[in-house]
Amino acid sequence: LLKSKNVEFEEFDIWKDPAKAKEMLQRTNGKRTIPQIFIGEQYIGGNDELQTLNRSGELDKILSS
Repeated sequence: LLKSKNVEFEEFDIWKDPAKAKEMLQRTNGKRTIPQIFIGEQYIGGNDELQTLNRSGELDKILSS
């Protein structure tokens, strides 16, 4: 979805980087599902939440801000 919107993003493999895994747990208040998506400092959630934002039009608003 993000590629189709020409959004650049950085992906982290938390299985290979324990420090990033710990950071994600802290930033998401303990959520363990993958992926965990942030836009800037805003926590979006997982893919379901990203898709919901896209369907409602809110994702484009977030991306343009």
